[in-house]
Amino acid sequence: MSKITRRDFNRQLALGVAGMATLGTSFVSAEGESATNTTSKRPNFVFISSDQHSFRYARFMGHPLVRTPNLDKIASRGVVLENNYCGNPVCAPARSCMMTGMYSSDLNSFGNTTTYDGSYPTWGKRLKDSGYYCWGSGKIDLNNDAYDLGFEGKLDSGNALDPDITELFRRPTIFRVDARGMVNGKSRIERPQFDVNVAKDVSDFIRNKTKGLNKPWAVYAGFHMPHPPFIGLKSYFDYYLPQVRPVQVPEKYLEGLEMPISYQVQRHFNRIATPIAAEKIARAYAGYFAMITELDEYIGRIYDSLEASGQLDNTYFIYTTDHGEALGYNGLWLKNNLYEGAAHVPLVVSGPGLTPGQRIRKPTGHIDLIATMMEWAGLGHIKELRGTSLTPLLRGETNGGPQLAYTESHSEGNPAGSCMIRVGDWKLMHFTWYGDYLFNLKDDPNEYHNLIHSPDYKEKAVEMQNKLHNFVDTEKITMRAFSRQNQFLEKFTKSLSEEKLVGLLKSRLGEGQARYMAQKLKSGMLS
Repeated sequence: MSKITRRDFNRQLALGVAGMATLGTSFVSAEGESATNTTSKRPNFVFISSDQHSFRYARFMGHPLVRTPNLDKIASRGVVLENNYCGNPVCAPARSCMMTGMYSSDLNSFGNTTTYDGSYPTWGKRLKDSGYYCWGSGKIDLNNDAYDLGFEGKLDSGNALDPDITELFRRPTIFRVDARGMVNGKSRIERPQFDVNVAKDVSDFIRNKTKGLNKPWAVYAGFHMPHPPFIGLKSYFDYYLPQVRPVQVPEKYLEGLEMPISYQVQRHFNRIATPIAAEKIARAYAGYFAMITELDEYIGRIYDSLEASGQLDNTYFIYTTDHGEALGYNGLWLKNNLYEGAAHVPLVVSGPGLTPGQRIRKPTGHIDLIATMMEWAGLGHIKELRGTSLTPLLRGETNGGPQLAYTESHSEGNPAGSCMIRVGDWKLMHFTWYGDYLFNLKDDPNEYHNLIHSPDYKEKAVEMQNKLHNFVDTEKITMRAFSRQNQFLEKFTKSLSEEKLVGLLKSRLGEGQARYMAQKLKSGMLS
């Protein structure tokens, strides 16, 4: 029998599952109201997203080693939002949030198989419908074949067509045979063609095509780096390797006395509970850092092309990432968790009307960025968007803007639903059926000391719990995530023979688990 690939499967499955600047002309807004401009020129947008760049690892964020000269320059010319959060710490749902201004659960996107469902338009579609020309290149992780995302160009649907099927096995939780091998790194001499080409495509578009459009434009660049495998250019890798100092996690924490049960399970799911050789960890750090510095090169090329085009003064230049990377903090690697390493992401914005060098400490999210972009583009306040405009914060009004940051996670290796909110220096992580964890990030930035049961912080715990549960029905979202994942699992179980199921599953589960799970699925014992 022929082996079906994950990409082939999801193509089949997609068929069965379903302000600062204003307008120069009148148009019908997303809410059906006519909007008219008071200025003659709407701003352009350059929106750059990398993949898996944690907030810690950039010079402009205070890291003493990681070199990011181009981002540092852009940060000095614009605004750094120091405490920005992704909507969901895994690729596809994170990007569904980042590209729409809605939470991933609003879009029924919970992991890298249950991707964006098209129920709300992307910001590219909103801009396109209001008169913008939108173009993009690189990774976007939404399904271009199924939905109009608003962009022309060369976008890669990624997990929308090549799903991470391990998301669908959360009860009972299995384990990934290949994840442990990602905690390593190496060097290379040649450059990766994908990200080089993204930088070239976007730079060429800005230099050669934008001036002839006679309309405002927005361009999206989706980079793969620094997503694992952590393979960095030799010159950068060799620079970092002797200098890296991997985080040392307290033994008490690793023994599970302070770690949420869900993350104890995740350590076993990724096969990283068994100690990993120090030299592999050092190489992983060096590879990761090297990729960030290379990524910074490509961002610099795009910024230089914008400056050379003479459009810098009327363009918002935005850099962020879909989610972060744990990189050993809290005993975890990769993503799919709500600790700072995976959920807290860099966000730098420069452009007209912004104060150079401004830094905002108040917690924000990608959803707030999108609401603000729509204001800048002249679309005004779009009620259905989940975010709150950043404009008051950018004006220096410390009491304005978002009142909390919210992130959720329902992906592989997580046996429960999980949500977090951050308000000021306080952060609450909630695990459906498994309790709460409360941290003061000012005093405990590494999140080792759970204060939820401390008598000294009882009132704060109740306050944060009330804020979370007044904001979202956590159990309802958890059950909807499991239901959505079960629907996908049932559909693809029915569509494939047992042998094809084995072929699809074994790259992640190993042959033993793949055969067992395929047999149980086809017999109906896991339904």
